[in-house]
Amino acid sequence: MKSVLLGCLMVLAVSIGVVADAAEKSAKPNILFLLSDDHSYPYLSTYGDHNVKTPTLDRLAAEGMKFHRFFTGAPQCVPSRACLMTGRSPVAAKMTRFSAPLPREEVTFPELLRSHASYYTGVCGRSFHLDGSAKTGAAVARVFEKYQLKTFKDRVDFLNTCGDSAVPGIVGEFLDKKPADKPFFLWANFSDPHHPWDAPKEFRPDPAKLVLPPHLPDLPGLREQLADYFAEVNRVDRTVSRVLDVLKQRGLMDNTLIVFCGDNGMALPHGKGSLYDPGSNVPFVVWWPGVVKAGGDSKALISGEDLAPTLLAAAGVDVGQTEKDGVRSTAPRMSGVSFLPLLKGESHQPRKYLFVERGPHGSAPVTVDIKNSGYDLSRAVRSDNYKFIYNCTPWIPYSPVDSAAGAGWKEMQAANAADKLTAGLKATYFTSPRPVYELYDLNADPSELKNLSGRSEVAAVERELREALTEKMILDGDYLPLPALLEK
Repeated sequence: MKSVLLGCLMVLAVSIGVVADAAEKSAKPNILFLLSDDHSYPYLSTYGDHNVKTPTLDRLAAEGMKFHRFFTGAPQCVPSRACLMTGRSPVAAKMTRFSAPLPREEVTFPELLRSHASYYTGVCGRSFHLDGSAKTGAAVARVFEKYQLKTFKDRVDFLNTCGDSAVPGIVGEFLDKKPADKPFFLWANFSDPHHPWDAPKEFRPDPAKLVLPPHLPDLPGLREQLADYFAEVNRVDRTVSRVLDVLKQRGLMDNTLIVFCGDNGMALPHGKGSLYDPGSNVPFVVWWPGVVKAGGDSKALISGEDLAPTLLAAAGVDVGQTEKDGVRSTAPRMSGVSFLPLLKGESHQPRKYLFVERGPHGSAPVTVDIKNSGYDLSRAVRSDNYKFIYNCTPWIPYSPVDSAAGAGWKEMQAANAADKLTAGLKATYFTSPRPVYELYDLNADPSELKNLSGRSEVAAVERELREALTEKMILDGDYLPLPALLEK
């Protein structure tokens, strides 16, 4: 009788262990990270912008939480993605040179999901930009090969770059390969709304009916370019819908945490490449059934550095205890801070500051007539109400990234030559040399057109932000000279 009872207890213990293990696995959500390219806030219709129509993303926001003040670590594709993946600033991760591959010693959060939480991990879609630029020529390619600098094939289980239209099918292929007993993390990249702007007419709004932001003059060429851009935003919404259909067909939506955001701002003046808000303030939506309450709406400052620790925390991974080459460390490398409590509706201490950096862009060589679209060294710190910008190459004239040859910028140049721009627009785009220091009151001047740096009435604010930026630059090992500190 005792042996029978003992046997039953052993079976019960094993059963409890199996159930507990299954419960632990089911508690780890699948994670789908959707990243659009060159996508400025507020260009989703869920934010109240009527220039675009994005019903799929609007629905995710309505059923989850939307963020108004999510800022990437840089206004450019490569460094911003390095920040998102590592939870560190692009400066700290040594990723301020646009064509650089992510150093092998920098640990990405998908690697930690795989090693510490048994996730099956993948990357698909448009180039993820972190294995070095393919446009730097044969000599650079040989260096990459010699030192094995392309690392993402080792960082994830599945890697497949493709065009936007192919992404839904590749998502299905990824899921086919996923082991049945593992949760998944998939980073799906989209080209839209990056150049070229070639979305079909069915997605294009009427240029005459657009509402232009105050930092752009109302010129015909800009209206046409914005219509092209908004068409791309509308198209990426449909692509996302098709990706979600794949998950729905497989019954995976109930246990999947979905994040949608842009990698940096739109490629028009004041956007991509600039440290003004439209360069790095991007749409950000989190959908997580049963955890994130529907209708969430946050204006907390969130940095791109915060994404990695948040998703790791959601998967139960302690970012303060990571392992590299068999050595376990309790010193966290990530400077980002998890906002998981905010997602769960719990007490959350918001950021006081966030930081954005700007370095070289693209792979073009330096020339005597270079514009800051190709090369610029600058840093910014932003609080709830103020922005401080530090320009270390002020003698290089302003030019918009990826759109200097477009009709909009040419019309702006002509309007400036004819003295037809407002004082704020003229100062912002055509001052040469540019100011070393810029300070903006974001409540009174949300378009960042009136530089207050040096004014006595805001001296205390400027001193505070300069000191905050100085601390960040020191902690990140920044190579730029520190900004001058103001005496108290």
